[in-house]
Amino acid sequence: MAKQNKKIKKIEELMYEPQKIRNIGICAHIDHGKTTLSDNLLASAGLISKDLAGEKRALDSDVLEDGKGITIDAANASMVQEYNGEKYLINLIDTPGHVDFGGDVTRAMRAVDGAVVVVCAVEGIKPQTETVLRQAIKEDVKPVLFINKVDRLINELKYDADQLKEKFLKIFMDVNKLIKDISPDKDWQVDFTDGSVAFGSAFQNWAINIPTVEKTGINLSDIIEYCRNDGADELAELLPLHEILLNMVIEHLPSPDVAQNYRVLKIWKGDVESNEGQTMLNASAEGPLAAMITNVAIDKQAGFISTCRVYGGTLKKGDEVYLVGSKKKSRIQRVGIFNGANIIDTDKVPAGNIAFVIGIKDATAGETLCSPENRIAEFEPIDHISEPVVTVAIEPKNIKDLPKLIEVLRDVARQDPTVKVNINPKTGEQLISGMGELHLEIVTTRIKNDENLDIITSEPIVVYRESVLGTAGPVEGKSPNKHNRFYLEIEPLDEAIVNALNNKELNEGQIKSKDMVQKFTEFGMDKEEARRVWEIYNKSMFLNMTRGIQHLDEVKELLLEGFETALKEGPLAAEEVTGLKFKLVDAKLHEDAVHRGPSQVLPAIKNAIYGAIMLANPCLVEPIQKVFISAPIEYIGACSVEIQNRRGIMTDQEIFGDVSEMEFEVPIAEMFGFAGDIRSATGGRGLFSTEMKGFAILPSHLQDKIVTEIRQRKGLSSEPFSAEHYLG
Repeated sequence: MAKQNKKIKKIEELMYEPQKIRNIGICAHIDHGKTTLSDNLLASAGLISKDLAGEKRALDSDVLEDGKGITIDAANASMVQEYNGEKYLINLIDTPGHVDFGGDVTRAMRAVDGAVVVVCAVEGIKPQTETVLRQAIKEDVKPVLFINKVDRLINELKYDADQLKEKFLKIFMDVNKLIKDISPDKDWQVDFTDGSVAFGSAFQNWAINIPTVEKTGINLSDIIEYCRNDGADELAELLPLHEILLNMVIEHLPSPDVAQNYRVLKIWKGDVESNEGQTMLNASAEGPLAAMITNVAIDKQAGFISTCRVYGGTLKKGDEVYLVGSKKKSRIQRVGIFNGANIIDTDKVPAGNIAFVIGIKDATAGETLCSPENRIAEFEPIDHISEPVVTVAIEPKNIKDLPKLIEVLRDVARQDPTVKVNINPKTGEQLISGMGELHLEIVTTRIKNDENLDIITSEPIVVYRESVLGTAGPVEGKSPNKHNRFYLEIEPLDEAIVNALNNKELNEGQIKSKDMVQKFTEFGMDKEEARRVWEIYNKSMFLNMTRGIQHLDEVKELLLEGFETALKEGPLAAEEVTGLKFKLVDAKLHEDAVHRGPSQVLPAIKNAIYGAIMLANPCLVEPIQKVFISAPIEYIGACSVEIQNRRGIMTDQEIFGDVSEMEFEVPIAEMFGFAGDIRSATGGRGLFSTEMKGFAILPSHLQDKIVTEIRQRKGLSSEPFSAEHYLG
């Protein structure tokens, strides 16, 4: 106990020295060794036994993580580490590698300032490697590189020193190319010579980098000898991984007082010259509170536990805080730091740190916290790279459990913003949408096990979107009293704009800044149209192309509300509408405000949108996945046949020795059961991973069939209404 108290005291001291703090994320493609790497830091800090480092996977504390052997939830641990005679506070987040749980990575990147990107020496750069790098750099999180599982190259593939150098160089160059492509304006490329690149074995607890080679004289040939002669334990004594890792983290990743100087400018659009702005830029504990909730989890004893990055001021136990997004007040009951699966109360957590907070009602990821007396501008929202594409219907076995299930589903949505929960008012179904089959399997299993709820789930359902192939208009939408009329034109949104929205180069929301005009024109939009954009929603645009319409500004908010409502459920199959441009070209409004209220304007604009869609050759678009398969070359044909049977196409292929690396694009609707089928097709020797590609038009011969199936499932008439139904 005395030892624990001493550690806590040291943590509390270091919290107030931003230059001695490093907030870091460990991220990688699935099974590249993130959690095993994290074990080494935990062991060196005394949080787990050194004998268990590399095997325990201490931050995978959930029973499902242990059972599946993968990280599902981002896990936090704060620890004191010694480096060159100085003590440092390392706030670490171990993130998931599976594509279905990429939302946890995105949220973790808002909390940290630096990232250790782990790459398997055998597999090299994989799809999720690129994704996590993109997620990190998008949040201005600086990367370093650790090349893991080098022991496998030596012992299994029998690489010599020259082959090792060649392999390391390829991974190094591939990573730097990605960094340069993602952010050409940043000088963040990693470098072998300065120690921002290291290689080793997290499982065997050893690592080395070029500065260490120069210092110790140990070279690759020596390492090969140790590995091939059962000398891994001795190698771990000579080259302890945690020392190399600490060198990378402390020498090459920024402290919060450095990082917040540039990160705050990106994630907060308030006045940086204000008191709160300066407090954040300097990571000062003195000054107005400015913090952001990046994750929410439920503990059976403590209730909701929020992960919170403190950018300015100090979080204090007992203080009242203001939730800027929710516009509510709440009181902090407990505050402190994470210690793996446990939490440690410290009563105060100052700027520059990652804290846990208990007691904040209505906490959600992305919420901005400040003091009620000094309210601040909201932080930029956390944009997730992917979106939910698979849905299951869920219901309780016993109807008396329905209220409990609804409450549990609300909690699920709070914990994981990438889960969409929807109660279908027509069928009474509870619908959960997630990133993939595994994502939904984990969610539903936790509902059963953690909440002791017997539930029935449907087979997975693909989430489609509605769009159009042609143009239409002007069409006239009339209000019920016939005194208000809106004239709309519709066309597909420019592909360059859609791509920019997908890549988060453009943000959704109402357009209030004139700076956006230049951005739109950079992506090929007509300058006059660029000036007239009112809002972007669901990757669709609403433009006001009218001039001099009296009272139009007074109904602007109603028009945009109707625009958003219409796009949430389209006229074809009540799926979300995406990728369209709506131009308001004329309007006639009643002079009396009483006759142009919500009950008149909302149905008028919604009918105009629906009618326009139905006249413009409406269609469904389906989600497409990139599928990456690595298999011995003798299975190329079997893999291709398996993909072709699923309406997939091959887009790339490379041969490395006797292994083929294949890339395909496949509709998600055809991917159910793929894991078992590809395992059978390759005799268990094929590995695959997936990545969301986007949406593509559903083939014409499937359009009517799928529309009918969706409408019947939703309890709608089998045929959609014609344009005349909305415009008559």
